[in-house]
Amino acid sequence: MKIYQAFIKNVPLRRICVLLACILMIWLLRAMMSTVLLTFIFTFLSVNFIRLIQRYWSLSPFWIITPVYVIIIGLIYLLATHYIPNIIDSTVGLIKKVFDFYDSNKSQNDPLIALLVESVKNFKLDEQIKTGLTEVWRYVTNLGAIGFTIVISFLLSYFYSFEVDWMNDFGRSFEKSKLNWLFQDIHFFARKFVNTFGVVLEAQVIIAVINTLLTAIALTILKFPSVPSLAIMVFFLSMIPVAGVIISLIPLSIIGYTVGGLQTMVYVWIAILAIHALETYVLNPKLMSSRTHLPIFVTFVVLLVSEQLLGTWGLVVGIPIFTFFLDVLGVQTLNK
Repeated sequence: MKIYQAFIKNVPLRRICVLLACILMIWLLRAMMSTVLLTFIFTFLSVNFIRLIQRYWSLSPFWIITPVYVIIIGLIYLLATHYIPNIIDSTVGLIKKVFDFYDSNKSQNDPLIALLVESVKNFKLDEQIKTGLTEVWRYVTNLGAIGFTIVISFLLSYFYSFEVDWMNDFGRSFEKSKLNWLFQDIHFFARKFVNTFGVVLEAQVIIAVINTLLTAIALTILKFPSVPSLAIMVFFLSMIPVAGVIISLIPLSIIGYTVGGLQTMVYVWIAILAIHALETYVLNPKLMSSRTHLPIFVTFVVLLVSEQLLGTWGLVVGIPIFTFFLDVLGVQTLNK
């Protein structure tokens, strides 16, 4: 009993043990990672929207969030029935156009294309592309499971959001239980998790949306084909800090060359660099404050490690998780 009381009074040691226990629990439930993360993202955005509206109108969370979710469901229905088939057709047409250009005499006699092909061979990008296509095919064949995960996360976030005040009171009641110290420590880490992981992830989503809109405008001006398909690609790659810009530049450069030659490809580079500069010097400081000012080397190392540990999700949530641990450790990242 004395050891137990001494353990409870030793707050730093106690919190380390609680944190390790939480990490172990999450690792054991890693098969549910997609559901957990999607539910957290949807809920975080919903609750923030509720609090924003309640600053101006004293409305119940139910009457705030229900119309929003109904509108989202309606938009998803419109996308599924009208726009997604067109996007699929345009994507297939775009891929066919790239392959036709590659097989044409123009591409075979072009020294720049020859250089790109040689680079692909040297870096074994063809193997990486095959691996990527295999991964995409696996996701397509598991489309039902992905759809189920999204629906469940969507519903869970809705139920939590319109009962957010009740859920908060319910959670605080555990801090008065016999294991109050345990739930106080869990609340401590949960609050830090929301204040770092949630804020950073929300900022990443906003930045990805802005990047996608600006890129889509630039591609439309440059008369790119299948802009909606390319915009979707840019959005998902924009969720990957730093590396996403580099990855998206490769297919955009190839498609730009097929559309208008070297001149169009250079215009694409200029547009992407300008958008990336806007993100780096305007959006990141405004939206992320000082939370994610990390050296590029550290960013890439975190992405590599998190991808190995968490798979594709690691590329999206690796940096927010890393900033959470920096916050827990009290590490202050300074701007250069």
